[in-house]
Amino acid sequence: FCLENTDPRTRGRGIQLLSQVLLQCYSLLQEKEVLHLVLFYESRLQDHHVVIPSVLQGLQALSMCKVLSPGLAVSVLKAIFQEVHVQSLLQLDRHTVYSIITNFMSTREEELKGLGADFTFGFIQVMDGEKDPRNLLVAFQIVHDLIAKDYALGPFVEELFEVTSCYFPVDFTPPPNDPHGIQREDLILSLRAVLASTPQFAEFLLPLLIEKLDSELQSAKLDSLQTLTACCAIYGQKELQEFLPSLWSSLRREVFQTASEKIETECLAALHALSACLSRSVLSSDSEDLLDSFLSSILQDCRHHLCEPDMKLVWPSAKLLQAAAGASLRTYHRITRSVVPLLLEQYTKHTQSSQRRTILEMLLGFLELQQKWGHGEEDESTLLSLQAPVCSVVFSALTDPSVQLQLVGIKALTVLGSLQGFLSSSDLELVVDHLIRLALHEEDSQSSEAAMEAAGSLAPTYPKVFSGHMVPRLEEELQSEREESYHNPHSLRQRCLQALAAVSTHTSIVKETVPVLLQHLQKVQKGTEARNTQDVVSVCQSLHRVALQCQQDAEGCWYFHQTVVPCLLAMAVQAAMEESTHTLPGKALLEEEVLAAMIPVVSAATTHLSPELAAQSVSHVVPLFLDGEVSFLPQNSFPCSFKPFGDGECLEAQRRLVALLMAFVCSLPRNVAIPQQEWLLRELLALSCSCNCPFTATTAAKCFAGLVNKHPAGQQLDEILQLAVNKMEPSLAEGPHRTQALTLLLWVRAALDEWGRGARGPSLALTVLPAQVTKALVLRYHPLSSCLTDKLLGLLGDTELGPATADGFSLLMAESPDVLHKGCHADVRIMFRQRFFTDNVPKLVQGFHGAGPDVKANYLKGLSHVLNHLPKPVLVTELPTLLPLLLEALSCSDGVVQLSTLSCLHPLLLEAPQIMSLHVDTLVTKFLNLTSSPTMAVRIAALRCVHALTSLPTTVLLPYKGRVIRALAKPLDDKKRLVRKEAVAARGEW
Repeated sequence: FCLENTDPRTRGRGIQLLSQVLLQCYSLLQEKEVLHLVLFYESRLQDHHVVIPSVLQGLQALSMCKVLSPGLAVSVLKAIFQEVHVQSLLQLDRHTVYSIITNFMSTREEELKGLGADFTFGFIQVMDGEKDPRNLLVAFQIVHDLIAKDYALGPFVEELFEVTSCYFPVDFTPPPNDPHGIQREDLILSLRAVLASTPQFAEFLLPLLIEKLDSELQSAKLDSLQTLTACCAIYGQKELQEFLPSLWSSLRREVFQTASEKIETECLAALHALSACLSRSVLSSDSEDLLDSFLSSILQDCRHHLCEPDMKLVWPSAKLLQAAAGASLRTYHRITRSVVPLLLEQYTKHTQSSQRRTILEMLLGFLELQQKWGHGEEDESTLLSLQAPVCSVVFSALTDPSVQLQLVGIKALTVLGSLQGFLSSSDLELVVDHLIRLALHEEDSQSSEAAMEAAGSLAPTYPKVFSGHMVPRLEEELQSEREESYHNPHSLRQRCLQALAAVSTHTSIVKETVPVLLQHLQKVQKGTEARNTQDVVSVCQSLHRVALQCQQDAEGCWYFHQTVVPCLLAMAVQAAMEESTHTLPGKALLEEEVLAAMIPVVSAATTHLSPELAAQSVSHVVPLFLDGEVSFLPQNSFPCSFKPFGDGECLEAQRRLVALLMAFVCSLPRNVAIPQQEWLLRELLALSCSCNCPFTATTAAKCFAGLVNKHPAGQQLDEILQLAVNKMEPSLAEGPHRTQALTLLLWVRAALDEWGRGARGPSLALTVLPAQVTKALVLRYHPLSSCLTDKLLGLLGDTELGPATADGFSLLMAESPDVLHKGCHADVRIMFRQRFFTDNVPKLVQGFHGAGPDVKANYLKGLSHVLNHLPKPVLVTELPTLLPLLLEALSCSDGVVQLSTLSCLHPLLLEAPQIMSLHVDTLVTKFLNLTSSPTMAVRIAALRCVHALTSLPTTVLLPYKGRVIRALAKPLDDKKRLVRKEAVAARGEW
């Protein structure tokens, strides 16, 4: 009845119902039914305009039918093209038309191609005048498919270009809270894909790009340059020939005149693409003149500026030449043949260091391009033919008194060394001489460090030269008796140690340098001067660097481990035994500072071992500490037995070496079995609870935590944790070892938070554990974690342990540098910080409100540590609830709380300005008050926050402008330079 009704609106409702049914069941239709429905819908296209949207919905459903008879797709599209004025429809109905076309193009391609150029013309009519971004994305995709799938464009190439290029450059700003999420960049990329899809558009597109390049609108320039770069990938000489002079003129003008780095970068990319395009064309045709004439134009316009190193066009010209030269080996030869001799001549002609530096930096850019292209079979490289003058220029820069020129010379030297066959054997010896001189004797530390880095870069390429010439020279300098200041970080001896480490980038060199470093360490161990501590630390720092450089090479890693680790252990054990027997007190190797420097050496030497080699090593090291088995150590004739877990004050020195055990066992891969692990855990637990030395107690607790973190869940772990409870609960409640108990509690809590999510936890109802245990549990998401955290939260109210407990929250949240991190194979689960925040911050807030005035600061300090290590996006979502507490924390008298809170607030001012604006009055007052704090770090952080306040909306800030500027006059006169620097930046911004 509805379909035959004379009222068009009633007919429309009938067709709408039918179309909605078809959209649900089109896949169930049979071929004859589809035919009948298509004929019906086609006839309805001639109906009243209110009916058309429903008709199009029905055709959209039918266009998805797999049983559509041949010819029906063409019939439907012809009917739409002839009967429907698409651009007079609503957005949704126009989108339906595009969907019908897209469906047919994906399933009936050959049929549509049978229409020839008529299909292209019909689509042009459909799209012409489209304005909605949702529809444009679909329309641009259809145009791209028309071209990419080789549909016939016929005489309508220009019309198709016009109907799409009218949107170039895209000018679209999405409305606020746009549910469709279409961004300007989406439209730009979609349109660019169309414009750069066929060379047939070149004659129309290139003039348009040149026109937009000449406009004043920066976004139009950027879009034009990026589109030109995209087009060069498919264009050839034929398309570009007519427009090359205009394109070069526009690119040159923009690079010479623009103040925008973005535009300069895109211009250089476009020139690179043009040169590469012409280079490709040369390979497939006889007309090489076009590339040559294009490069000649570039040289003509840029080359003479290179003779004026003090003028502003020297760098734009050099960048243009380098962009073209980097396009292909052919362009590289053509340009360097003209430019490099000129630069060498100019270097000799100009005598000022600043001018020479500019010229050498330009030369360095061309050297790096040679590095990119390597050796070409085509004629002798320009650089090879100029080998002697190039080396002369670089070597002269290395002896110049200007540090900046030296640094550029060192970079150039590194690049020359990477060019195969460029440096002769005599040149290489000269290179080594220069690097040694700069590394050891150059006063400026920048040149010294750069020379060491260069040696490390070149050593893998020339290992024989460096092991045969540089290492012996460094060893000779190290063994010389020349008196140096051991407290001067740039002393000769210290620089020798650093250089030996820097050059150890090849296994053959490592085998030469490591014995030298260990020999020097043994020599220092026998001395008695106070300076020995710093010297030992320096050797350990060098060994650590070598260990890191060896990690990716299996042979080098194992050599380093089996050479260095036993040697360090032997020297430390020797020192500890001599201390125990009082034969030679005050050994440098037993100082906390030295042991702390040895830990990363042992750790880095162990983390990258294969499981087989690690198992071989652990079978020696663990028995050394548990059984005193010293047979595997070099020079193992010791005056007494080694019992680090034994009782007695005389063994205190031996107990300190548990730090080295921690470094070793906590760095082993998780699949390496540790012999006698349960016994080891018990000894570590006892030591961490009873030792009076804070250093020893802490390292034992960390070692216990590291082993717990990797321990498989089960009965053995339950028993260890139960033992910890029984041993530690009384110590934590009262007695002389409360601090040790807290330390163990924190570490094991953290270790279990990094441990297995979903792993079966202990069956014990535990309420307390020693302090280092807590971190071990936190990282494992262990079920016991919440019990331990609750205990920590309770300790915040303890007047004696509260401050230390608050600081412990930083330990729980921060990356652990030596035991509980992924680098040493700890079980670290993702998002453990977010989980800790969700579970415990409400309890912290509740505890703060219920605490007495003497311990409130502990809760604020703990909260600020948690928030400071939380990912900022998570923190922003919780900001409205937490901000009042953070503001209260700023009023706390504890400088650590203030500094931590300011560090937390600073990024929030930049990332959540709307929320922070609601509290601007309080923020301004508190920040300004803290600029007068007695603590320098707090003053600096407060000034940074005052600076960050300027990111809030201007209308919010204006009432405070005068007050802030007046208040910031005082820190401008601060006695500390770093404070004055921040004050200048903040006040200037206000």
